[in-house]
Amino acid sequence: MKNKIIGPKINIPWEEKPANCPSPIWRYSKNPIINRNPIKGVARVFNSAVLPYKDGFIGVFRGDTFTTIPFLYLGRSKDGIHFEFEEKPIEIFDEKGNLMKFDYCYDPRLIEIEGTYFVSFCTHMHGPTVAVIKTLDFKKFTFVSIPLLPFNRNGVFFPKRINGDYLLLSRPSDNGHTPFGDIFLSRSKDMIDWGRHSHIMESGWEWWCGLKVGAGCNPIETNLGWLCFIHGTTNTCNGYVYSIGAIILDKDDPSKVLYRCSPYLLTPEMDYETNGFVPNVCFPTCALADAETGRIAIYAGAADTYVELLFTDIDTVLDYIVKNAR
Repeated sequence: MKNKIIGPKINIPWEEKPANCPSPIWRYSKNPIINRNPIKGVARVFNSAVLPYKDGFIGVFRGDTFTTIPFLYLGRSKDGIHFEFEEKPIEIFDEKGNLMKFDYCYDPRLIEIEGTYFVSFCTHMHGPTVAVIKTLDFKKFTFVSIPLLPFNRNGVFFPKRINGDYLLLSRPSDNGHTPFGDIFLSRSKDMIDWGRHSHIMESGWEWWCGLKVGAGCNPIETNLGWLCFIHGTTNTCNGYVYSIGAIILDKDDPSKVLYRCSPYLLTPEMDYETNGFVPNVCFPTCALADAETGRIAIYAGAADTYVELLFTDIDTVLDYIVKNAR
């Protein structure tokens, strides 16, 4: 490896790149790894996040119920591919131990920071916005804060503090299917009070992200900076198309974009990406990176119906981004 992931060794799922693959990231040959009706009363699981935990993997998953209202579900796996789910949604308590009620919960991201596991997700507070909960053991989840005003989505944490600050990426939006969207960075000393917002990047530098861009996976620290897999959306005569792109942010000041990749890394092409509840969607929400091998496993929602698994390695993806940066 000429490039380097800064972090621990992690035994992540892996499959070598097919010889005829033109993309810098490639699909697992047995996708989708989570199919329809995976949990009793849940029609679809997608846009979900996974972390290594103890002797396997644990994940917080978006589950769209038979009412079509989404909630968060816990899943466990030995290999990061085959998951077993709890049948009841995750219960969330306030600091006094009272059970809280949310109208809906969707698109979770999961991160471990200094021994605590934080989950950011979208919920309702006079419109959709980002909420944060935490756990130490995945048995009890406690409410932390609503860090941002409505309307907002795609709250994604950095995996460590920078200059003493927790950092959160997000995409301000509206109350509908947002016809616009840029990425912003917010800062906090305590995970409760957030501010010092910075505009990171705008949509529209290429056709595939002409409508909006949003943070996808938790950033990965590398020798070049913070590697961020993002989604970009374009509007076509047949509806929206969500593709996967990438940017690299400055390691010490992530409000600075060092490289933005001009072409997408992956766009919907397979049947499970082009056909489903919402067609033509590849939506990255989690990336696991092994510092020893340089391998990266990406979990993404497909067609708002399935979870797909993708792969790349640090040399392939960084070289592609830098070579094709705009």
